[in-house]
Amino acid sequence: MLRTRRIAVALALTLTAAGAVVVMTSTAAVAADLSVSQALAAQDGRSASVVGYVVGQPTATSTVLRSGFTGDTALALADTASETGTTRMLYVQITAAYRAAFGLQSNPSLMGRRLVVAGQLTAYFSHGGLKSPTSMSLAGTTPTTTPTTGPTPTGPVETYYAAASGKTGPALRSALHGIIKVQTKITYDQVWDALKDTDQDPNNASNVILLYSGRSQSKTTNGGGANDWNREHVWAKSHGDFGTATGPGTDVHHLRPEDVSVNAARGNKDFDLGGSTVSEAPGCLTDSDSFEPRAAVKGDVARMIMYMAIRYEGDDGWPDLEINNSVSNGSAPRIGKLSVLLQWHQQDPPDAFEKRRNERIYAAWQHNRNPFIDHPEWAAAIWGS
Repeated sequence: MLRTRRIAVALALTLTAAGAVVVMTSTAAVAADLSVSQALAAQDGRSASVVGYVVGQPTATSTVLRSGFTGDTALALADTASETGTTRMLYVQITAAYRAAFGLQSNPSLMGRRLVVAGQLTAYFSHGGLKSPTSMSLAGTTPTTTPTTGPTPTGPVETYYAAASGKTGPALRSALHGIIKVQTKITYDQVWDALKDTDQDPNNASNVILLYSGRSQSKTTNGGGANDWNREHVWAKSHGDFGTATGPGTDVHHLRPEDVSVNAARGNKDFDLGGSTVSEAPGCLTDSDSFEPRAAVKGDVARMIMYMAIRYEGDDGWPDLEINNSVSNGSAPRIGKLSVLLQWHQQDPPDAFEKRRNERIYAAWQHNRNPFIDHPEWAAAIWGS
């Protein structure tokens, strides 16, 4: 049965005598949206509006990329977000007017989102498709009609966070959780390759920067030997006992390269101030129950912990991770010290390295973001100052 939208807001762009663009609104009845299966059965050149979930970037008749997107000129829709069969996908052409907002290379977070597209139902890539789109929108939002001039009003990052706009406290927390839990999960073996990308030394593409020690070290020296680098779980995996199975144990937003012995010195300790100097990690301190990172990455550590607490709320088979003011959390799904982490977040705001890292995870690996890098003010809006 066709799903009918009774009323839609139509946008008309007109030029005034002075050449200014004026947006005018009117209401009108609109035709029903077709499902993807209905659109595939109606490939006769008619104009129609189709609703479906974004499931990838088509590159050939039977090939659809689900990550590592190579362009912004096409996307695939399906009736379910988990669809993998290309015969049940509608290939949608993305013309120049829509690429900044709806191209998957520029906006990989669109994966799994519900989209409404109007255009001509006709073959694309020799496959059931929709070409020459006249409007595109996320379901439940005002359609973006073909612009006559000017840029997209909001950038891809703000589009990503649209559901959190204007919220604070528990409502903001809930909205952010709903946004960032939509991600591509990778295996623990894939983490090696991810870290070689996300933590690349900006001055030497053959090296990575180690989190606590700050040392630039060859990407090829990863492993378990003395002076190798390995995968540091900033949210210690024993705090919730989630191990290294695909999930929080492989989430690159809190995994960083680190010297093997420095990683061991940190162990599963909570974060707090003070202690003795850590060998091979200048500026880091540790005592019996806590670890203090060097000043240049204190904020990085805080924001990784905040991300984990929002991403993992106990609703997807993993523990509900929470930040508290304790440094003796043991194996409970808790980590501290909240008051200190909030201080570090303020003292060490996101820098270029951290922002690039967030972009690489978003674009190439997990297709989700750390909201506290993009919007540092949200930490206080959720946990206070």
